[in-house]
Amino acid sequence: MSTPTTKVAYFCMEYGLDDKLKTYAGGLGILAGDYMKGAKDHNFPIVGIGLKWKQGYTDQYIDSEGKPYDSYKNQNYDFLEDTGVTVSVKIRQRDVKIKVWKCEAFGNAPLYLLDTDLPENEDAWITGQLYGWFGEERIAQEMVLGIGGVRALRALNIDVDLYHFNEGHALFAGFELIREKRDNGHDYGKAFAESREEIVFTTHTPVIQGNESHPIDRLMYMGANLGQTVEQLVDMGGAPFNMTVGALRLSKKSNAVAQLHGETAQEMWNHVEGRSEIVPITNAIHKPTWVDSAMTDAAEGKGDIWESHIKNKRALVEFVKERTGAELNENVLTLGFSRRAVAYKRANLLFRDPEVIDPLLRDGKLQIVYSGKAHPLDDGGKQLIAEIVGFSKKYPNAVVYVPNYDMATGSALTRGSDVWLNNPRRPKEASGTSGMKAAINGVLNCSTLDGWWPEACNHGVNGWQFGDGFVGKTEAEHDKHDGDALYKVLLDEVIPTYYDNREKWVEMMKQSILDCKDQFAVKRMLEEYYELLYV
Repeated sequence: MSTPTTKVAYFCMEYGLDDKLKTYAGGLGILAGDYMKGAKDHNFPIVGIGLKWKQGYTDQYIDSEGKPYDSYKNQNYDFLEDTGVTVSVKIRQRDVKIKVWKCEAFGNAPLYLLDTDLPENEDAWITGQLYGWFGEERIAQEMVLGIGGVRALRALNIDVDLYHFNEGHALFAGFELIREKRDNGHDYGKAFAESREEIVFTTHTPVIQGNESHPIDRLMYMGANLGQTVEQLVDMGGAPFNMTVGALRLSKKSNAVAQLHGETAQEMWNHVEGRSEIVPITNAIHKPTWVDSAMTDAAEGKGDIWESHIKNKRALVEFVKERTGAELNENVLTLGFSRRAVAYKRANLLFRDPEVIDPLLRDGKLQIVYSGKAHPLDDGGKQLIAEIVGFSKKYPNAVVYVPNYDMATGSALTRGSDVWLNNPRRPKEASGTSGMKAAINGVLNCSTLDGWWPEACNHGVNGWQFGDGFVGKTEAEHDKHDGDALYKVLLDEVIPTYYDNREKWVEMMKQSILDCKDQFAVKRMLEEYYELLYV
């Protein structure tokens, strides 16, 4: 497509830009970072709005008892440019000053970060920790992002045609657009309708309970309503006020982040009257950040694909030894598993039947590297990590847990593993971009048919699926079915192919790269945003 002219302001709570900058928690931020990098590379007229988190997201380590604990430290933002612009938002009847910084690295697609850590602010803490708090604190952060973001654009004299909210955190930007129009003499209905034509929205979380909501009286007390009445807020987002529902009603069009997720989201939000259409636009990755170009070159006939892979595998072996002290064997089939630690992703599924998995690990047929972080307040996710750490002690050098999951860990694993294991309970995974990174690096996916994988999987040709898209009536039924299916694919297909048919394995690696390198690259995603969402 020709370079589009629609100017888009992209609002997101987190950005995964560089491993030195911990302004991301997981997939949402990594997607936002890749989106901005793609906009720069391909010259799309996009500007990013985010928050300058003083301490970013948690660093998460393992204590002497094998349990995760959280640690925070101030981040280094020496690379940011001071725009000289400051805006103000009234929060709890107090004026909060917000300084605007510019990330110069993005050039034609600039990223602006908003900062309340100023000496004149009694509420300097607002941009302190990413997802560190709830309630009033979260609303305050979202007011800075949304209301402050629109005001920053105005102060910077940046003209915008469309506002893209990546998740519901940015919804208060829509409230600010409505306020502007009402201040110019429009009645509420007209202000709402005109603002709606300027907003698009990306929904992610495929679990209704995971979509953020706030008591209406709390929004009023915080001043987030910007003159809207209780009745108007209830009409938009319900009571309690659901940020996703509000965004679906205040956007002219919305998108899900994979084809299957499109079906899930339509079903989830079908009851919301007056909501926007939800179109599926599958997420994608920024290849220069995540993919070893030697692998794509080799798949296209310019190099030895196995030799390039072994270099990446050796780099993973060294990375794991440096981070954990564990010593992997480069000749053993290596599974990689790194993602947010939450129950539905089932990090422990591989260990369901000790009689099956124990000999594979003890006899040197299989080794697996895990990494992930739990939300600081998610005790269940932390317990899951502790369980994996326990398996790493039971099977030293065969099961490894790399603490404090970050971009460097994700990159090492998606380049250097042999197989990318992914086993969420369908249909709980919205997209799952780590599998795309693995696939384009020639690391073969072995996954349930969830998220992006149903769009790419050609079983036994470019990777494997297990479970056949089964959805159980209970979690126990679901887990038994998928656990048995995983063992069958591993024992009957993955392990024999790796050890006994290297020629086929290499051909599968090549096919994985060729099938995914364009379809799941950020350029395609950006083009679909312009063709399907930004119209």
